[in-house]
Amino acid sequence: MSKRNRICVIGTWHLGSVVSACLADLGYTVVGADQNNRSIEVLNKGIAPLFEPGLEELINRNIKANRLSYTTHIADAVKGCNHVLITYDTPVSENDEVDLSGIFATVNEIAEHLENNTVITVSSQVPVGTCEQIKAMIQKLNPSLDFDIAYSPENLRLGQAIERFLHPERIVIGAENDTTLDKVEKLFSVIDAPIIRMNLKTAEMTKHAINAFLATSISFANEMGNLCDEVGADASRLAQALASDARIGPHLPLSPGLAFGGGTLARDLKILQDLGDRLNYQTWLIDGVVQVNEQQKKLVIRKLEKIYGSVGKLTVGVLGLAYKAGTSTLRRSTALEIIGRLVYGGATVKAYDPKADAEEVRAHREFEFCDDPYQTAKNSDALVIATDWPEFRELDFDLIKSVMKKPVLIDAKNMLDGRPLLAKGFLYSGVGTGMDYAARK
Repeated sequence: MSKRNRICVIGTWHLGSVVSACLADLGYTVVGADQNNRSIEVLNKGIAPLFEPGLEELINRNIKANRLSYTTHIADAVKGCNHVLITYDTPVSENDEVDLSGIFATVNEIAEHLENNTVITVSSQVPVGTCEQIKAMIQKLNPSLDFDIAYSPENLRLGQAIERFLHPERIVIGAENDTTLDKVEKLFSVIDAPIIRMNLKTAEMTKHAINAFLATSISFANEMGNLCDEVGADASRLAQALASDARIGPHLPLSPGLAFGGGTLARDLKILQDLGDRLNYQTWLIDGVVQVNEQQKKLVIRKLEKIYGSVGKLTVGVLGLAYKAGTSTLRRSTALEIIGRLVYGGATVKAYDPKADAEEVRAHREFEFCDDPYQTAKNSDALVIATDWPEFRELDFDLIKSVMKKPVLIDAKNMLDGRPLLAKGFLYSGVGTGMDYAARK
């Protein structure tokens, strides 16, 4: 295999495991590298680091075809590669601050081992200006190296990552010269998608702008939904009307629900707020989006307090723990934030999720993990749907009602039709359905 067809992908959790497996499946010889011994060991056995539909099959197929391998020897992995991709899922603190220490440590480790004419393409979620920092570090550590750096923001979604990588709406690449842009465009030419070229900082800002815009849409929808609940309007019909307007369109997140979790959208909002602080520019709109989202995190508590006055001494069942349906990770899950607030308020919490990573679940002692939804509902004062797993639509709600202390169902994902549940005797509350108003009347 020629050097131009050999790629090193550094960072092998969600982003890196998907990128490495997909590029191998598209014909490249790919070596994935990571400092995490356990992660590399299981990947070489064909086991994905988290549940992602189709990922394990993709990894296994390409390992067997000798197009894909994984190693902890990062310095050796970059040798013989003219393309090195940095694909760490950048850690985010509880305050949504990005931790770049792992990326910088890796840059320090590989700098002296890179080949001349290498292009380093960063796809990790990093603040604007990071690629310039990486380039300066390498130039200082290896002054004679002829290399360049590019940025191509990832566009994956948990549960849809393979489809999103192989069939994106477009591929954004940023670099400071046409030669580097040409090389990166050729690397991604195996994917049939339009390519948008720009400079480094514009590419980095593109990721921030996309996520900030999505976050703004979610906070807008949630604020409209909360108002709809108060006046008896239906936010789902409202969303339908908005989507029909050509100036808005059907693809924005316009339906109300839970707050967005940290680690993705919140990360980019925090980056933009910090950028505004450094530039002495007040980010009024971004600040408002964050404030609306913080209030939405109290949604379940607010609804329970309207019913019971307080969450203290309640037993609450929570259906769904994963960050979103279609994945297994609990990292920065909104469901965990809901549980934390319930426990802080004095409630006892039981929970169930059909795909939650067992190791991650064991790290949480603040709730009882149940074997099935019915055990979760048993003797509960309320049941909360926090992740929209499709199987929750097929539950036996007559059985659930019979085992609960009081049939209170808070559908925080708006995945059920509340009217039949009301007819069964449930006190049903969605988000923006207007049924809260109807119940008060």
